[in-house]
Amino acid sequence: MNDWPIGYGKRVLAEVDSTLNEAARIAPTLTGPEWILALRQTSGRGRRGRAWTDPRGNLASTLVMRPEGEPGQIALRSFVAALALFDACVAVTGRATGLSLKWPNDVLLNGGKLAGILLESAGQAGGVTHLAIGIGVNLAEAPPVENVEDGALRPVSLLSETGALVTPEAFLSELALAYDRYEAQFTTYGFESIRTAWLSRAAKLGEVITARTATSETVGTFETVDATGNLVLNTAKGRVTIPAADVFF
Repeated sequence: MNDWPIGYGKRVLAEVDSTLNEAARIAPTLTGPEWILALRQTSGRGRRGRAWTDPRGNLASTLVMRPEGEPGQIALRSFVAALALFDACVAVTGRATGLSLKWPNDVLLNGGKLAGILLESAGQAGGVTHLAIGIGVNLAEAPPVENVEDGALRPVSLLSETGALVTPEAFLSELALAYDRYEAQFTTYGFESIRTAWLSRAAKLGEVITARTATSETVGTFETVDATGNLVLNTAKGRVTIPAADVFF
């Protein structure tokens, strides 16, 4: 069996400011999708400009590509990446117990945050010229609890929760192979099969959660994710569709 998907490039960097920054730098010269792995990041970042802490031995990676399609459809690859992350964790640990996916873009293990996904894109004339999917996984060490915002889930590592010690390079190989499978599914059959697979792994589906934006807070039962990737909650005021938010439970 191949340990790397056909058609994908790979570059491993001893140190870089951010794999997302590197993706933006190389995007104009790309001839195909490429994975970037940094053994050390000096300025990693997460959602909403938050700093992403990268203890040595953890995965800091970005997949950069030049996809076709409408921006909204292209952004659904966050769900593709989440499924690939789930499968990669199963591949390296031999079990799915305790793993779940948190909308919009986290992977949980035993109720703690194991991994995060961040999409960045650039474009012109209303289109997307390149997409970068940043993926960070706490393989060997979880960041200190004091580094996370109030109310956020505790960070956990794969090693602390499962006893599996996996190198970033080995994990990236499993991740890249899994991503290739789901990317083919997405481009061939569309989002519906990806949505169904994601929901089967979703954290707190059918339970009460809180979705917060910079200006509002919505509490309701997590009903589903709709055909455009939005969170759907049943609230005291009826059904509410939320395109972007931080989720707490």
